[in-house]
Amino acid sequence: MRTLVVDDSRLARNELKRLLKEFDHVNVIGEAANAMEAKEKIEVEKPDLVFLDIQMPGKNGFELLEELEHIPYIVFTTAYDEYAIKAFEYNALDYLQKPIQKDRLAGAVSKVGEKITKDEAKDDGDRMTANDQVFVKDGDNCWFVQLANVRMLEVDGNYTKLYFDEHKPMIPRTLNYLESRLDTKTFFRANRQQIINLKWVDRIEPWFSGSIKIYMKGGQEVDVSRRQTQRFKELMSF
Repeated sequence: MRTLVVDDSRLARNELKRLLKEFDHVNVIGEAANAMEAKEKIEVEKPDLVFLDIQMPGKNGFELLEELEHIPYIVFTTAYDEYAIKAFEYNALDYLQKPIQKDRLAGAVSKVGEKITKDEAKDDGDRMTANDQVFVKDGDNCWFVQLANVRMLEVDGNYTKLYFDEHKPMIPRTLNYLESRLDTKTFFRANRQQIINLKWVDRIEPWFSGSIKIYMKGGQEVDVSRRQTQRFKELMSF
């Protein structure tokens, strides 16, 4: 699996790379010393797995993940244990405390391998389509909603806001998790913050630097990132 090591400590990066040499199926394709470098390499190299330090100068590991449109499999590494719960809220596959022990690293690599195998075995038939219905609860309010009626999903802090009818409830799920559950023929990741239902697109206009803006039935305006603009054009063309 193609792997990126992200840590502000050169010694920590070198030690982890040394340990990873013992795993034949792990190919370390690069390293980064901060979130900015990591973001660039993730977007260009598209690694399968990232070993990600949490505490780094500038933006931390959590802030880096919030900036990514598509997140690789993540194993957090840190010298502190107080971030464990938050790490799994970001759908991390494992959490390794420094100094990293060989047996714990082996367990994390095995877990990632199993996850990759499982995900590759899935197809779009496992995803929820526009015909499926979901139960949504926000405070004292509950709805049973057909996904065809959900116009858009949008990040709101640690929650995701669903737009349907006149309602905008928030659910305790990340946008990345919901993207993995939804049918890509209907739901499109427009940018880091929003997933749109293609059936609710009203019109499209050219926007800055080759990107597009989508106007939704219901009034929402969605700026599509340049990368996702290209994917949108590929998806919607013959």
